[in-house]
Amino acid sequence: MTEDLFAPPGTAWQRLSPNYLRMKLLLIPLGWTALFIGPAVAAFLVGPPALGWAVVAVWAALLTWRLIRAPRAFRRWGYAERDTDVYLTSGLFHRRLVCVPYGRMQLVQLQSGPLERAFGLATVEMITSSTQGGVTIPGLAQADAAALRDRLIARGETQQAGI
Repeated sequence: MTEDLFAPPGTAWQRLSPNYLRMKLLLIPLGWTALFIGPAVAAFLVGPPALGWAVVAVWAALLTWRLIRAPRAFRRWGYAERDTDVYLTSGLFHRRLVCVPYGRMQLVQLQSGPLERAFGLATVEMITSSTQGGVTIPGLAQADAAALRDRLIARGETQQAGI
């Protein structure tokens, strides 16, 4: 029943590129190791050995949790294009469903940083006239992102609400 709550009416979800998960699985150990290396070295040099090993244990637990969680969170991302709007879902523990009417879009941006480009990925961001600002779809293959951008722009132009 909960899945029905977050399903687009009558449309299948489009998912992110598998390269996005590969990139995340590479970045998680690098990021968490960089975050914990300083405190771990300091704990071993200044404190008792038990403190250093406690920091290492916390690092290992958090790293393991994030690596187990990443594929599940990745599978929760999706978007669905309909005739008058686009849906976006995400979230593992706190689920989220956003519906953006094409007529409310003011700007569509395509972004791809150096690491994303190395994995062949791009991010599409829709800036809307709402107070929340916009919706981002990360981890799309570059060709898919460019095609989505073009479709969103075309549909937004034809359904513009005159804002």
